[in-house]
Amino acid sequence: MRYQKFDLNLLTALRALLTEKSVTRAGEVVHVTQSAMSGILSRLREYFGDPLIVQVGRKMELTPLGESLIEPINDVLLRIDATMATRPAFDPATTRRHFSIVASDYSIHVLLLEVLRRVHLEAPGMSIEFVRPSESATAELESGEVDFIVNPESQVSPEQSGVVLFEDSYTIVADAQNAEIGDAMTIDRYLTLRHVGFQSGKLGLPQLEAWLSNRYGNARRVEVVAQSFMLLAHLVVGTTRVATMHTRLARQVAQTLPVRLIQPAFEIPRLVEVLQWHKYRDLDPASAWLREHIIEVASSLPPVGSEV
Repeated sequence: MRYQKFDLNLLTALRALLTEKSVTRAGEVVHVTQSAMSGILSRLREYFGDPLIVQVGRKMELTPLGESLIEPINDVLLRIDATMATRPAFDPATTRRHFSIVASDYSIHVLLLEVLRRVHLEAPGMSIEFVRPSESATAELESGEVDFIVNPESQVSPEQSGVVLFEDSYTIVADAQNAEIGDAMTIDRYLTLRHVGFQSGKLGLPQLEAWLSNRYGNARRVEVVAQSFMLLAHLVVGTTRVATMHTRLARQVAQTLPVRLIQPAFEIPRLVEVLQWHKYRDLDPASAWLREHIIEVASSLPPVGSEV
């Protein structure tokens, strides 16, 4: 199909070329041979009067026009995708929709496991994929590569739809037999202890770790670093180390691990978790059904007081 002399069938190939910056990889994405993708690139170059992708040293780079096309092409295709996915009626019992959710293991354990149980019962044909948080998560939401993000409020995209899910505080977790620590903790005592910290690959420091680093610099002695929130409590068992965890998750792990929870007697920020989805999905009945369940489960979570 042509629109103003442009073959609309080339839109997905153009997006793949702009994203991958490689004829070979773009061909793999849209399932055509390298020679076929080379032919498509030639047609696109002819239409736009621009090479779009050029060799720079050992790498392929986009031309200024190619760079300028990324956002509008993504926007057009996402609008088409959202329109095609929308149905006048949605039946959870028969749907085969697939959704991807960017969420940490903390959000999964505290909130989304219960959502999965409801999906299992009410929408048995729906499939859910969890994607690990990364620095590209917001871009993936905006390009339609993922459907939802559960993120701290400080990381939300102002361009997309969203809703606050719940709040949480932080708790210090120590081995149950650790007699060196009382039932409350001052900041001076906290900074003398040996710590388990959290870091997620190349992703920037999470909210708490960034706050502690900005406030106290290197005064906190971090001996072990984990890439899983659930793992933090396991790494203090049998040691004199402590970990600082989300209170909701800490209360869960305390039911099965020999640890005790200690209230920090010093200023520490609270966490606000937000659910985001692309604004083009606002009227998608299947997306609305799933996010309503996520919001409903979040609203049923008990409030987190100052007590541990």
